Formats: sequence, C-alpha cells, structure tokens
Amino acid sequence: MATVTPIDEIADAFVVVPDVHGDERGFFVETYRRNWFPGGREMIQANRGDRRQGAVVGLHYHLHQADYWYVPFGRARVVLHDLRAGGPTDGTTFTVDLGADPGGGPHDHRGIYIPPGVAHGFSALTDMTITYLVDGYYNPADELGVAWDDPEIAADWGVTDPVVSERDRTNPLRADLPEAVRPHPNLRKG
Repeated sequence: MATVTPIDEIADAFVVVPDVHGDERGFFVETYRRNWFPGGREMIQANRGDRRQGAVVGLHYHLHQADYWYVPFGRARVVLHDLRAGGPTDGTTFTVDLGADPGGGPHDHRGIYIPPGVAHGFSALTDMTITYLVDGYYNPADELGVAWDDPEIAADWGVTDPVVSERDRTNPLRADLPEAVRPHPNLRKG
C-alpha cells in the first residue's frame, strides 16, 4: 500500500510514495487511488504533457479543481505556493523533485496531490512526461495564474535558462491578484 504524507508547508496537499513491484520482467506501480485522499472528489479527466529540458510551466491555480501529478518519464521539479488568503499555510512555498534520478538512480514514483487554491507549476530538469488527473473538466474560467518568477514566492526552478510560455510570462504577481480570483481557505469545489 502507498504511503500518503501530508505536506507540512501546504495544508491539504500530499506526497504519495506508492509500492513498486518488480522482477526480471520489469515493474508495476499503482500510481493513484481515490481513497488515498479523504474528502477529495473523484478524478474525472486525465492529461499528459511532454516537456523538453528547461521548460517551466506555471504557476497555475484553480478555485474549484484539484490535481494529482505523476512523472512516469524524466525528472520534474514541482513548485507549490499556497494562495489561500488567511489559510494556515497562506504564503508558503514547497518544492519537490519527482521522477527518475537524472544521475541514473532509481525512479522514485512519487505523486503529488494539489488542492484548489494552491498555485502549482513544474520545471523539466530533463526531457520529461507528466500525467495529471483532475477532479473537474477543463474550464477556462478556472484556469488562473500567478507569476512564475514572483520574488515574493521565490521559487527555485532548478533551471538556468527557463523556457516559459507567453501565458506564463504575463501572469500577475501575487500582490496584484484581483480579489475576485483570490483563493480563500475551505474552497468548495463546484
């Protein structure tokens, strides 16, 4: 059974270390189970992204959607920042590397659960693939962002020459988020 550990820096977020079963044929790993996250909704959409080394994606956030990320190929640095105004971990940043050890060590197979209201992004430390499950269908009105390079967030992306999309280059600073799209604690998914 997987080990599900709360992230102290980000309330309601979790790192999952699944059991890996292997033999001379290869391995099997259960990457996600709904019952690992009491109180969470069913994940209803799966997505995959392939990124080249140096790419930075984020920081994105949703008011109504949770994500579960897993890196089956390559290595990613995941950055979370709690935007939930007045919440117990408001303003904290958490960073974790997921996926294969670029030095040739074993793949760690960890996943990460991201609740609504927490900004999230990743950098490709190597060429990589990320899969993510979400508990809401794509909704452009709930696709929000904050500046990936905001000094208040102070994210360490682990890349020297980041490749960033136009969307992510134009996201506002945390201090400039309009109140209408500012997350608050105890967000209800809708």
